[in-house]
Amino acid sequence: MDSKREKHNETECAKITTVLLKSRTGEFDLESIMFLKLRNLGIYDLGCIGECINLERLDLSGNNITNLGPLSPLRRLLVLNLSANRISNLEPLSSCEGLLSLNVAGNVIPSVDNLHALKSLKKLESIRLKDNTYNYTNPVCKNLSYRTLILENFPNMKVLDGERVVGRGSDLYQLCKDIDDTIKAGMYKNGQLPELPETKPWVDDGFWEIKRSNNAIVDEAYKQFSDVLHECRLLNSRAAHVISQNERTISFKNQPKQYAV
Repeated sequence: MDSKREKHNETECAKITTVLLKSRTGEFDLESIMFLKLRNLGIYDLGCIGECINLERLDLSGNNITNLGPLSPLRRLLVLNLSANRISNLEPLSSCEGLLSLNVAGNVIPSVDNLHALKSLKKLESIRLKDNTYNYTNPVCKNLSYRTLILENFPNMKVLDGERVVGRGSDLYQLCKDIDDTIKAGMYKNGQLPELPETKPWVDDGFWEIKRSNNAIVDEAYKQFSDVLHECRLLNSRAAHVISQNERTISFKNQPKQYAV
């Protein structure tokens, strides 16, 4: 019985349903959903996702999606994350005319030709096919010139694989990348990393410890401060005692009088 119930739950998660969308977003009407995150749910069927016609940000990463057909009605979609799925065909996304950013790293897109369907998306400015942080890639990335080909086919592209290629910051990014590559190349000699000298602390041991001064004036001031602090604590204790007594007295006076019958 339990195994059947678990299998039923897996089936519900494997397909996007109205119940799943409403439970995840708290929205009663699918057209009211603007942001949706359905990560790592084992989804392979996008079901009724196309009914969320006002959706702007959608995260479907880490699933088993192969068919993007149900996404075609989402014309207001701005940001779409499809990383870590099993997608090879991007044709259905050609109608998502508002798309700005697309992440398809970690799929099975075979060549740059499969990206031609996105050329109609005039607002598209960011595509990610590879993500070194999670070791996500695509077969197309094996082509050493794929970046050049993508930039030629998408002249409005500003960010490719997380790297800014045009616009503010692109020159600085490239400069930092070149410097980093040069440093890494220079660190290796004959294919081996040279031994680095042992690191030493910036300051001597005990540098941050508070040391008492030998100055008599400072010692006397410290003693006077300690005495004043002690007197303040005594006064606070006495005040708390007096306040407590007064509160009990007031409480007793406010109690209604009782008369014996």
